[in-house]
Amino acid sequence: MSGVELSPTVVAVVAAMALLTYLTKAGGFWLLGHVDTSERVDAALSALPGAVVVSIVGPELVAGGPSAWLGGAAVVVLTRKTGSLLAAMVGGLGVVLAVRAVL
Repeated sequence: MSGVELSPTVVAVVAAMALLTYLTKAGGFWLLGHVDTSERVDAALSALPGAVVVSIVGPELVAGGPSAWLGGAAVVVLTRKTGSLLAAMVGGLGVVLAVRAVL
């Protein structure tokens, strides 16, 4: 074992946060299961995961420079060509690494 010891308080706090995170998500699913939603709300909820990804990736692309820009473009092209987001992300990462190796 390494020289790091975990305090029981830290473990309890992390476990409590994990439980509250789960309960928040489960509560949201339960609540939406009991509420009639309009088509507009359904469309907004469907678009939400994409908006979260864009809010995380967007600033990184802006600040990332040419390697990030080319990698992002590669992801878009590969997603359209292959239909596989996983393959596109791996390809985009490869482009970023290759450009950084050259620059």
